[in-house]
Amino acid sequence: MIEASETSSHPIGVYDSGVGGLTVLSAIRELLPHENLIYVADSGHLPYGQKSQDFVTERALAVTEYFISKNAKAIAIPCNTATAAAIKELRSRYPHIPFIGIEPAIKPAARMTKSGVIGVLATTGTLVSRTFNELVRREAPNTQVLLKPCPGWVDLVESGKIAGTEVEQLVAEPLKELIDKQADVLVLGCTHFPFLLESIRNFVGLDFPVLETGKPFARQLHFQLDKNHILNQSGEKGSLELKTSGEPDRLRQLTSSLLHMNVAVERLPQAYC
Repeated sequence: MIEASETSSHPIGVYDSGVGGLTVLSAIRELLPHENLIYVADSGHLPYGQKSQDFVTERALAVTEYFISKNAKAIAIPCNTATAAAIKELRSRYPHIPFIGIEPAIKPAARMTKSGVIGVLATTGTLVSRTFNELVRREAPNTQVLLKPCPGWVDLVESGKIAGTEVEQLVAEPLKELIDKQADVLVLGCTHFPFLLESIRNFVGLDFPVLETGKPFARQLHFQLDKNHILNQSGEKGSLELKTSGEPDRLRQLTSSLLHMNVAVERLPQAYC
């Protein structure tokens, strides 16, 4: 392990298929304000949920190589589909780099349910993955876990539509199905979905448990940085860079409208697109 004094100021790579990971990025910046962050939105290859595991793994490897070129000290993957498809391969290929993956909040949901039924809202790519199904068997063996793909939800967020009649209608159908089957806890298994939380709440009510993973993910990242002695303790405010394999202007507009942040966005170098 390289000494912390040599690497603690190096950036953390944060990677998602599009703008969904911005919800987690906000939690990371709040908990770790001194860390330098590089966020890559692989928007040029959306949607991941409809791609093969091999393709998603190839993209994860390409983005990882970019982060390595930027001397990243750790790589955070707040993308359920990419984590499920690629995290084992990444850790095997790059054992010297801490990788922090994300997983749906199955364990706390299983503890909270009173009906014995929980609903998981996610992309098809996440729901059919071996990693996800191992998680369900491990953390909720005595719970009925209803898996519900949500076609169109990611597209809504990527187009900047997070409220209005169209959103309400598209969100209502899978929610109604899960609740009709007695699910009393919902798990958001995609980082895009918290952007739709207002519409979800409009349907299920303010008191219905809806679990997301932004803050727990940030806490796990903090734990791993501390464990590896690479926390940035300079006291200076961390920097933020945004990159995309898609259209930079589009990501900049979405970042502004979704998070009310004005940050310059650059195109990911062609070699990693």
